[in-house]
Amino acid sequence: MIKRILVVCVGNICRSPMAEAVLHDALKDKPGITVESAGLGALVGSHASSHAEALMAERGLDITDHKARQLTPDMVHSSDLVLVMESGHKRVISENDPAARGKVFRFCEWQGEDIPDPVGQPRAAFEEALELIDRGTKDWVERIGA
Repeated sequence: MIKRILVVCVGNICRSPMAEAVLHDALKDKPGITVESAGLGALVGSHASSHAEALMAERGLDITDHKARQLTPDMVHSSDLVLVMESGHKRVISENDPAARGKVFRFCEWQGEDIPDPVGQPRAAFEEALELIDRGTKDWVERIGA
């Protein structure tokens, strides 16, 4: 049973905080499931990007208290499901921890897509990333059984 979900990107300031918030909101009626996020090269302690914060606020989701965290082996081990944004992230985590291979998937695994990094780009790039996050969330919620 899936109880702990970890969402991973690079800096933990754009994609993974948005995906964490959207997935958490979609699973809010499932008690006992936690959703967290971290980054492979996190800008530790940094707030989410202003575009990410604005897009989430427009949905009534508040990520202003988000602080970027560096991914650790303990985070991977204690998670039942690790959702990454890109194929390369999946490869890095699996190479560093071969035991994690069966629980690491792309957020848009079922669409066969990566979610491009919008960091440093205009709001439209964040909107495109969020559209993919929405599609991935829908599929994962169905697969988790929420």
